[in-house]
Amino acid sequence: MKKTKIDWADSTWNPVTGCLHGCEYCYAKAIANRFGWHANEPDINERILHEIPVFDGKKQPYPFDFAPTFHQYRLGEPAAWTKPRTIFVCSMADLFGKWVPDEWIEAVINACLAAPQHRYLFLTKNPARYMHLIANGIIPENQPNFWFGSTATIPEMEFFCCDEVNTFVSIEPILAPFEDLTDEGVDPASKTNWIIVGAETGNRKNKVVPQKSWIDEIVNAAKKAGTPVFMKESLREIMCDDFKQEFPWEVNGCEH
Repeated sequence: MKKTKIDWADSTWNPVTGCLHGCEYCYAKAIANRFGWHANEPDINERILHEIPVFDGKKQPYPFDFAPTFHQYRLGEPAAWTKPRTIFVCSMADLFGKWVPDEWIEAVINACLAAPQHRYLFLTKNPARYMHLIANGIIPENQPNFWFGSTATIPEMEFFCCDEVNTFVSIEPILAPFEDLTDEGVDPASKTNWIIVGAETGNRKNKVVPQKSWIDEIVNAAKKAGTPVFMKESLREIMCDDFKQEFPWEVNGCEH
């Protein structure tokens, strides 16, 4: 676990790393490939690390680069931090990707439950997995310090909402306007507890630079629904005086 430059969390914790989504703008893949060991990729059942792998006398955080890997030796880290923190779980992975075994997820959830002093934020591009895990008792309901997020970079992407858990939507990077995103006449901002918005960073060819109107539409919808909005630093210059960073547990204490 370590401090992070991600401005909506205090720390990141990566008991699982790697992802198979293949997003062009993925910063995590670039990091893993840069600092990875480039070891031969074994079967996923063998990509379970019980101790920190060491090669040439150096500890390797990404021995198989961005291939999904379960670092079991990291499970006890949250319990070792006595000061409460807001932790982004698996910033270097999609913990709920279709390729991740239920057993990995259950072990991570249990490690979080063993350290209730922290607030845990999860994020996925496969939000349908949440319902499967809730139905099978792997994700606990009514756990106030757990937040389950969905990434939606374009309006067509699905997001997760549920009365039994805290949810949020991360529109980062925002790649298109969201003004027409409705669901049977109900604004989506009213169906989640928090919205995060951010622009694409880096120097990717065809990088999308959002218009201020895109963000204004989201903020206006959220205001009507009473949903807090957190803008990433990448939007500060675009939003100027309208820049805001709201946390739901500070704005309306909505953790239940």
